[in-house]
Amino acid sequence: MPANPTSLSSEFPAVSSADIPTRKLFVASCLALLVTSLSFGIRAGILNMQGKIFHLSGSELGTITATAFWGFPLAIIVGGFVVDVIGMKKLLLSAFVFHLAGIIMTIFANGFWTLFLSTLLIGIANGTVEAACNPLVASLFTRNKTTKLNHFHLWFPAGIVIGTLLVYVLNNLLASGQETQPLWLAQVEIAIMLIPTLIYGYLFARLKFPVTERVAAGVSTQEMYRALANPLFIFMIICMFGTAITELFTNQWTDVLFRTVTQNSMLILTFVASVQVLGRAFAGPVVHRLAPQGVLLLSAIFSALGIYLLVNLHGTAIFGGAIIFGLGVAFFWPCMIGFVAENLPRTGAVGLNLMGGAGMFGVSIYMMFMGGFYDRLMIGKLPAGASLDAYRSAPAGSELARAYDAARSAAGPQVLMTTLVIPVVLIIAFAVLVIYMRGKKNTLGGGLVPQFEAPAEGQ
Repeated sequence: MPANPTSLSSEFPAVSSADIPTRKLFVASCLALLVTSLSFGIRAGILNMQGKIFHLSGSELGTITATAFWGFPLAIIVGGFVVDVIGMKKLLLSAFVFHLAGIIMTIFANGFWTLFLSTLLIGIANGTVEAACNPLVASLFTRNKTTKLNHFHLWFPAGIVIGTLLVYVLNNLLASGQETQPLWLAQVEIAIMLIPTLIYGYLFARLKFPVTERVAAGVSTQEMYRALANPLFIFMIICMFGTAITELFTNQWTDVLFRTVTQNSMLILTFVASVQVLGRAFAGPVVHRLAPQGVLLLSAIFSALGIYLLVNLHGTAIFGGAIIFGLGVAFFWPCMIGFVAENLPRTGAVGLNLMGGAGMFGVSIYMMFMGGFYDRLMIGKLPAGASLDAYRSAPAGSELARAYDAARSAAGPQVLMTTLVIPVVLIIAFAVLVIYMRGKKNTLGGGLVPQFEAPAEGQ
């Protein structure tokens, strides 16, 4: 780690001039993130349904789910490098187009490859939203970055809550008692995402944007690239792999891992996401008192404890574990981004987006690995030579179905116990970070020229 990391957020004044609609831009950004999170929440809610309808294996489901996490880092990294050139507005309008195309293709999907391609498009859209909105929020609220990033990112778990509750209610209202939920129900649930998509596309098309914070402060591209080589930034990139996997893998696979543990498996995800919403909504005092690195250490501790409880608690008690886990992962993503925004602002939009891209890339690799691992666990718990698809598609209540549920009940906890290693390692990493930053508290500084107003894009 460097002897003198750059902490320049105090030298950045507010960049939104009178003709920049700060509040409207923030609201539109939250709507765009809501669409991103709905794609996760609704996808998680219908993942098991799609597997049965299209006869998909756990490995295929893992590959489809991971596709969103491939498209995301691709878009967020490319977007980070071009956002200062083309502007945040054009980037967000392209996100709208990708979201629209991906949602429509998902509605009319008929098997593995159409689900694969539609999920890729949605992943690209999601990454493009983050590529533009993270630097946008940092540029609009330069004196309160981590808190406002928490407020912005609370719409990710909020969308998961909305999405999972919609799936739960619609499934129980329209498909109650059916052994296999109909395809048209999944199509209706996906189509709901079109509403906020059209709204945020309309708003961004009409609003004027500022330039990014780095451009407003006059930091050169060469300085930005030098900042990306900072050992502290590289350390945070590595940690981002772990924080993203801990949060997003567990959330995305909730229905698969807990379907046999409780009849309301998706409500576990709702509990986790609800705690995340509350945590991020009231993040200001916590971040102010502990600083981002202190919050990250506590988050790692609670995440590890939460996963352990999810594995070892049973019945309704499992929701207690979900609350602990939700409290743990509530601050991971926004505080990782906020730490870089506050302590390494010379990395600019590229730095923020490399963080997000690293997180999603790590999740995509882990998803594929764990999808195959889950299949191998399942096969090992079924009779020799058993066909997973035959057991998965067996009628409810049959001998094959009971054997399949028993295998899932045993395989799910093993997957989570493997994942538990990651937040345990993060506890050590963030403890080191807290000690390091405490030692550098009085040496932080910088030399950017204050910019009291940032011009709008195109000026």
